[in-house]
Amino acid sequence: MKILVIRMSSFGDVILTTPVLTQFREKYPNAVIDFIVLDKFKEAIRGNKNIDNLIIFEKDKYKGLAGIYKFSKKIGDYDLIIDLHAKMRSFMISKFVKGKVLRYKKRALWKSLLVKWKLIKYSVDHTIVKSYFKPLEVLGLKYRGEELEFDFEAKDLEKVKEYEEFVVFAPGASKETKKWTKENFSRLGKLINYKYNKKIILIGGKNEWEELEEIRKNSGEFCINLGGKLSLKESGALLSKADFVVTNDSGPFHMARGVKTLSFVVFGPTDPNMFEYDNNSILLFGNEPCSPCSLHGDKVCPKGHFNCMKNLTAEKVFEIVIDRINF
Repeated sequence: MKILVIRMSSFGDVILTTPVLTQFREKYPNAVIDFIVLDKFKEAIRGNKNIDNLIIFEKDKYKGLAGIYKFSKKIGDYDLIIDLHAKMRSFMISKFVKGKVLRYKKRALWKSLLVKWKLIKYSVDHTIVKSYFKPLEVLGLKYRGEELEFDFEAKDLEKVKEYEEFVVFAPGASKETKKWTKENFSRLGKLINYKYNKKIILIGGKNEWEELEEIRKNSGEFCINLGGKLSLKESGALLSKADFVVTNDSGPFHMARGVKTLSFVVFGPTDPNMFEYDNNSILLFGNEPCSPCSLHGDKVCPKGHFNCMKNLTAEKVFEIVIDRINF
């Protein structure tokens, strides 16, 4: 049997497919399982033991409908095509490639538009992983929880071997309103260092370096800025060694869960019910009357006050942290 799984983006959403891959491998141990992902997000899934072939879709190479057709004919046919992206590109690939198609159902368009126009508050019907499993129930695959996986190699651990006894902060996010304030990150770092004498390591991309550097300068010598200095796999290796991580609703949250590191995740404008939480993944949510107000976050707070992040103070988060950790 040949199975094709499609999830093009983004980083966290690709990691969220790993419970599906685990169950496919359990049910069809001898199947060939291939996975299509955009080049930009391949590191989210590269190395996963349940994938036989990672197929990279290069947007610049396969442009338009003709490009998608060329790509589809190049990869051949499958017995099962699992579309976990459910957008035009994945829809067309599943049309051009021969095979039985099972497609996950995204939120209703009317609901998305009403939220975008600020006419209703957004609330999810199911977690993302539960939604992935819905169309797969006809195969006997059922949701069993969010056991995520994120893989890295020994060379990635070697790159971060010098760091010991530390906490990771991941202050970045895809949208500005999803970012907890820099002042809160700095204040929390000081509180953690004062009580536990732990170093704070900041991670993020090159484009986030200046923002991270501001947090570092306002924190103290115990804070280290590794923004832009680690690959995604090296960041995963670092997270696996951390005592815990404090992160926004972004890729590092799913990476931390994938390497089984205690994580505290900050939510403000987006719906935290997109994911499940347990004793190893702790929700930090201000729960303001106006939140959640957005599907994916915005450039600025629609209300202009940003209370969902400002009122979730470092002191409040620190109390939640010390209630959970055991040093």
